[in-house]
Amino acid sequence: MEEIVSLSDEADPRNTPTQREEGSGTADGRVVESKGKDLIVFDKVSKVYYMGEVEVAALRDVDLAVREGEFIVILGPSGSGKTTLLNLIGGMDTVTSGRLTVNGRDISGLDTRGLTDYRRTQIGFIFQFFNLIPTLTALENVEFALELVERDTREKSLRALEMVGLAERAHHFPSQLSGGEQQRVAIARAIVKSPPILLCDEPTGELDYETGINVLKVMQRINRENGQTIILVTHNSAIAEMSDRTIRLHSGEVAEVIETQTPKDAEELVW
Repeated sequence: MEEIVSLSDEADPRNTPTQREEGSGTADGRVVESKGKDLIVFDKVSKVYYMGEVEVAALRDVDLAVREGEFIVILGPSGSGKTTLLNLIGGMDTVTSGRLTVNGRDISGLDTRGLTDYRRTQIGFIFQFFNLIPTLTALENVEFALELVERDTREKSLRALEMVGLAERAHHFPSQLSGGEQQRVAIARAIVKSPPILLCDEPTGELDYETGINVLKVMQRINRENGQTIILVTHNSAIAEMSDRTIRLHSGEVAEVIETQTPKDAEELVW
């Protein structure tokens, strides 16, 4: 398994369990730091899609808050609203009713340009199928994302690849990389802009167990050392054991919010 370079060089929500006290201890002796302020707040958010004369309620009156620096896992069966929730946070879709605020900014009523600017600076996306440009090298794929926000891209892009353990593969094309390496390029692409929020849609869905664990180790280190908030959608309930909180959705509603008393390290997960 390849070494991953360290990244160190670089109020309670409604109806959820009480936040851990700052500096409280865990069973294995680690100190658990309390998370920061509410970063993402859903206030009675609903999302309805119209298919002809049929209304499909993807989300129903969701009340939810995500704190700065949290690692959140969202679970639920197909059609429960997981991807819709992610798309609303990511500015890929808009609410039908209610209010969605991110870092104190109401994004519910942003126009197309406003949402584009919001995605460009606030959000990093990590997808199940990598979505790399096949004619660009790993480095060029990362640079392409950074060019949306600044001009001098080479040094930061190389640093991002180093963070995920792929500095030596910078000039390889996606077809020359394994699935796990491609996903780590996708992670580098997502973090290179230093967005405060990373949205991950089934990031290990196409990977074998060992490769999936390696990818999760990278994500956990980014969360712990860079302090970026991570929201990960998955069908794999074992991944919830490394989260700060697990949100279970059912039929477009928040069915349960579970706070993890002792989050596991990624390498401890088994499925």
